[in-house]
Amino acid sequence: MPDLSIATLGPARIDSPLAGMLDASRTTEHYVNEDDRVLLDDTLALASARGVAVDELPSLEPCGPRRRIFFDPSKTRVGIVTCGGLCPGMNDVVRGLVRNLTYQYGVRRVTGFRNGYQGFIASYAHDIVELTPDTVAEITVEGGTVLGTSRGHQDPQEIVDCLERLNINMLFVVGGDGSMRGAMRIAEVAAERELKISVVGIPKTIDNDIPYIDQSFGFQTAFSRAAESIRAVNTEAKSTPNGVGIVKLMGRHSGFIAAYAALANHDADVVLIPEVPFGLDGPDGLLEYVHRRVRERGHAVVVIAEGAGQELLTSPTIGSGTDASGNTKLRDIGTHLRDRIGEHLESAGITPNIRYIDPSYAIRSVPANAYDKALCLRLAYNAVHAAMAGRTSMVVGRLRRRFVHIPMSLAVSRRNQIDPHGDLWMSVLEATGQPATIGGSAIGQDHRDIGAVKGVA
Repeated sequence: MPDLSIATLGPARIDSPLAGMLDASRTTEHYVNEDDRVLLDDTLALASARGVAVDELPSLEPCGPRRRIFFDPSKTRVGIVTCGGLCPGMNDVVRGLVRNLTYQYGVRRVTGFRNGYQGFIASYAHDIVELTPDTVAEITVEGGTVLGTSRGHQDPQEIVDCLERLNINMLFVVGGDGSMRGAMRIAEVAAERELKISVVGIPKTIDNDIPYIDQSFGFQTAFSRAAESIRAVNTEAKSTPNGVGIVKLMGRHSGFIAAYAALANHDADVVLIPEVPFGLDGPDGLLEYVHRRVRERGHAVVVIAEGAGQELLTSPTIGSGTDASGNTKLRDIGTHLRDRIGEHLESAGITPNIRYIDPSYAIRSVPANAYDKALCLRLAYNAVHAAMAGRTSMVVGRLRRRFVHIPMSLAVSRRNQIDPHGDLWMSVLEATGQPATIGGSAIGQDHRDIGAVKGVA
């Protein structure tokens, strides 16, 4: 059973400025009191299989303001940093943090660190920026992050040195799993020095691959934009003889963007994701399947997540090594498919017109849509409530409509992935009409014991 306890800096003894708002609140289907708990999993069959009694089901601490807080707002100094790759909504999170800290709690100084964790390290010489409601008022109309970002490991000792010099006792980290691992180490170093510094994360992953949360911010914007790309390449494919459209989308380990984008418009003939292996050759392979679709309909559309089919690419010239964050560099499955599909059709006596697009960076850089803007704001507010109450080494997220506190160690313990035996993937198969297996590749055992945290979206 996972450890769901949330670390705190100490007892909360200060009356919160928001206490009056809570006096009339009571637990309902839409509100969870701070003393209530949120079930980690609501599948009773799963609990029974694990030998856990229903009344002993693991549960999470709910988000929300507390009547008593740990930090005195008038003496609190806050830092905010954005890390990793771009994702729609990062500016919305920053704006929500600043406004809630300033207007609801009366915090007087909020500092933004530029260019990710590099912003704390003296040798990079990045400046810092004072964040106020006025300076962040218009940043949500832009994509990206107003604070800048970077990838790669930085020394947590130096980061805590910087926080100590600036008298910062509350740090908000907006980033992915690598950034959260860094935040955990920052919290550990602060604790080793007996510093009362709260470190709270707002998890960011455009791939929606963080476990124990329903959806990460920016995901809905991403798959909506991706769906537009599928529609565009479908139009191109239909408008030319023997047209084939190929769209490569984000998804190193999880195919959520590809799956949801394909469901949004029904234009895809086949969707390929990292969770479901496939083969290219043979009568049941992808190449022959695309050939049949072109022969029967005159065109075909293939949607592929960037991490799918990596086992098919063996040439060391296609990609190798790791990036600054330590992630294995992916080989380009999109161009490989383009070339193999073209060769296969030509060998069958068909002259193809192939349109291949990779809209990934264009999608990452756009502003958040209305849904994600609202989600970012609520995540930011709940992160502030948690930090003011003295919580640390944790992230905020929404699980089955409830905003909850999740230990950072749990949030980086595994990846959220599509369950090849779940209803989401079944919907994709129904929408595309593609076979459950392509190229004779069966779903391996690794994909059968998905667990409760996979397939959530």
